[in-house]
Amino acid sequence: MNLTKIVLTAAFALSPAAAYAIDISGAGATFPYPIYAKWADSYKKETGNGLNYQSIGSGGGIKQIKAKTVTFGATDAPLSGKDLDETGLAQFPMVMGAIVPVVNLEGIKPGELTLDGPTVARIYLGEVKSWDDPAIVKLNPNVKLPKQAIVPVRRSDGSGTTYNFAYYLADVSPDWKTKVGVSTALQWPVGIGAKGNEGVAGNVAQTKGSIGYVEYAYAKQNKLIHTKMVNKAGKTVEPTSAAFQAAAANADWKSQPGYGVILANQPGDQSWPMTAATWILLYKKPEKAAETAEALKFFAWSYAKGAKAAEELDYVPMPANVVGDIQKMWQAEIKSADGKPLYSPTN
Repeated sequence: MNLTKIVLTAAFALSPAAAYAIDISGAGATFPYPIYAKWADSYKKETGNGLNYQSIGSGGGIKQIKAKTVTFGATDAPLSGKDLDETGLAQFPMVMGAIVPVVNLEGIKPGELTLDGPTVARIYLGEVKSWDDPAIVKLNPNVKLPKQAIVPVRRSDGSGTTYNFAYYLADVSPDWKTKVGVSTALQWPVGIGAKGNEGVAGNVAQTKGSIGYVEYAYAKQNKLIHTKMVNKAGKTVEPTSAAFQAAAANADWKSQPGYGVILANQPGDQSWPMTAATWILLYKKPEKAAETAEALKFFAWSYAKGAKAAEELDYVPMPANVVGDIQKMWQAEIKSADGKPLYSPTN
């Protein structure tokens, strides 16, 4: 399967829904789209069942599940416990990945440039405007940096990737926290807007002197130049599966309603500072119980058989103990109109 081609098609139907008795439909986050596409392709080959997922951004996914136009929503910005209670939605993390800065600088190789959180914040605040700015030179004493204007590229749509990116910047930059803050949609001081991880990746690829932020699979598949980052421990780290796993290792998933734990700026010498999870939203008492039951089968299959595919795309699978807890929640909380669980391990 040509994943690069799929990633560049934001609303690609993962399989023809009309061919199946029960359609599974989902919409939302672009962050996990490469792995959802790969899982769906494998699941279709193994089971004959299909999935139609629209990669429209977390904000769109939340709107569609609340409007009950899809079987499930997908978001990289978790809903609060209050919102989950008010809407009757269940929320659980599906997979983890990482956000990476990507640049378009002539003569710079992937991983050759190092940035830190405060400097990235100052770039997106419009304070660091040129690639030979002293703040960047200090981090890269052995790199020949051009006297070239920086063109920040950022999301124009409601985005969980933006939420996690902004959360990290607010954690490392008091100015960012007070001037811009944390949300899925921001009042950006500077930058060119683009829709989806796909749009940011494409814009950076085409714009000399640009910088953007994307999920790592998009950086790899589009052959973009990623940077290294200085983490919370003051160590310079590459974006690798090991670094993402290090950041996720100590997450206390039960500490937040709906497992809504933000993984940004975790401690540890090896931790990548912009690691993030992505969540699924389903109704606890869905109007179309058969579709929700089918979706849960897909998610259970993905947890059980999708780890290798996730790792190949540099995502981090959810730990087995967390998956076990999530599936207990499915049994206890997601039910048909007559009160019967829509999932059981024997399904």
